Formats: sequence, C-alpha cells, structure tokens
Amino acid sequence: MGQCLGCYQVDQSNVAIKEQFGKFIDVLEPGCHCLPWCFGYQIAGGLSLRVQQLDVKCETKTKDNVFVNVVASIQYRAVADKASDAFYKLTNTREQIQSYVFDVIRASVPKLELDAVFEQKNDIAKAVEDELEKAMSTYGYEIVQTLIVDIEPDVNVKRAMNEINAAARMRLAANEKAEAEKILQIKKAEGEAESKYLSGLGIARQRQAIVDGLRDSVLQFSENVPGTSAKDVMDMVLVTQYFDTLKEIGASSKSSSVFIPHGPGAVKDIAVQIRDGLLQGNAANL
Repeated sequence: MGQCLGCYQVDQSNVAIKEQFGKFIDVLEPGCHCLPWCFGYQIAGGLSLRVQQLDVKCETKTKDNVFVNVVASIQYRAVADKASDAFYKLTNTREQIQSYVFDVIRASVPKLELDAVFEQKNDIAKAVEDELEKAMSTYGYEIVQTLIVDIEPDVNVKRAMNEINAAARMRLAANEKAEAEKILQIKKAEGEAESKYLSGLGIARQRQAIVDGLRDSVLQFSENVPGTSAKDVMDMVLVTQYFDTLKEIGASSKSSSVFIPHGPGAVKDIAVQIRDGLLQGNAANL
C-alpha cells in the first residue's frame, strides 16, 4: 500500500537504493520516504548495515606435506557512505570474500610446517584480514574481524600427533617416578645409616656403663670385705648374672628355649670364659 501511495519505509540498520527510470539517485536512510512513482522513482533494493559472518573452510597443504582444513570466520558489514558501491559493484559478496580467503590461506599455510600453523594462526588471520580489507573497501565493505577458528589435520595425522604427545607425557611421568623412587631410596638409606649410628652409640654407652658399674662394684666389695681379690668378686658377679639370666628366661613366656650347661662345675667354666673374653677385649682396645 505504501508503494502505491508513493511512500516507502526503510527499517533501522538498513538502507535502500533509490532509482529513477533505472538510474541511481540516492541512498535512503532509515525512516519514511516519499517516492512518486509517476515520476519514475522506485526502490532498486535494500542493503543491511548489520555485521554479518561468513565461515570459510579451506583445504590446503603445509610445508611438511600434511593436508589440513583451515576454518576462517569473516565478520564484515556494508559501509553506509559506500552503500551504492556495495549494492552495484558486487553480484555475490560472500563468494567474493571466500575467494580472497582461499587465496591468502593457500599462499600462507604452505610456507609453514604443521606445528607452526597452529602457533601462527593469528598471523594467518591478520594476513587474511589485511588482504580482505584492501580488496573489499573498494566495493563498499568493511572487514570487522577475521578469526582462524579451527585447524583440522588429516585423521591419521591427528592420531599420530596424539600418540606422540601421549608417549612424551608417559616418558616424562616415568622420569618423574624414577626420580621420586631414587629420592626415597636415598632418604631411606640415610635414615638407616643414621639409625645404625645412633644404635651403635647407644650400645657403646650401655657397655661403658656396664663396665663402669662392674668396676665400681669390684672396688667397693674389695674395700669392705678384707682378704678378697678382684678375681673372687668378679666370679661372684658373673655367677649372680648367670642365675639372673636363667630366671628371666624361665619367667618370659615368649622367649625361645635355650640349652646351656647348668651344673655347678659348669658355672666356673662359664665364669672363666666370660672373664677371659672381657680381658681379651680390654687387651685388644689397649
């Protein structure tokens, strides 16, 4: 009805191309416009000024002969001041942009190896954006942003890359585990050495205390009981310890059975053996 009455409405974020008898006259902004059709005025078409997105999937080959699919997302929009160029100069905007993306990607990726493609995807996106900006500005379009959203190698190559990565991580884990076990063994050995050292100190102090106690006992007994020699006192002490030992073995329920000579004549032999052992030990220390 608006067209019949010579009125035309342009929606927000859009422009309309006004012609007279097929010749471009003006770009109509959003709002209501009077178009007397009897004078040959008409609307040739409309153009959206909103940002649009085009996803382009391009297959190419890297420098190390790996085929990859590179997906680029192009965000673009028509420039209001150049709406006539955008409307008249291009038949198919999306195909034009796609052609430029193919050209730049297929010129950039073959110079890089596969790993470098992943590392330099921002550089590839910048190269695509610069080329598109330079080319599409002539046709009244602005490139808002260009993103490389996906780089997908061949399935077999991807599987091989995952296996390499998994093997490297397993090797690192094995090294870390071996290093941890090494540290545990070292700490365990250090602990055992320290424990044996402290145990040796304890045994040495215990034996020193026993020797000091026996010496003091022998001296005190010899002084208090006239006519006794150190040998007599030592024999008595050893016999006493012998019977104390037999008593402890018999009183303990968890001790193993020990068979030793226990006749009266054997006590003297035991005393002689113990005394000789102590004397030999003292002589060796001297």
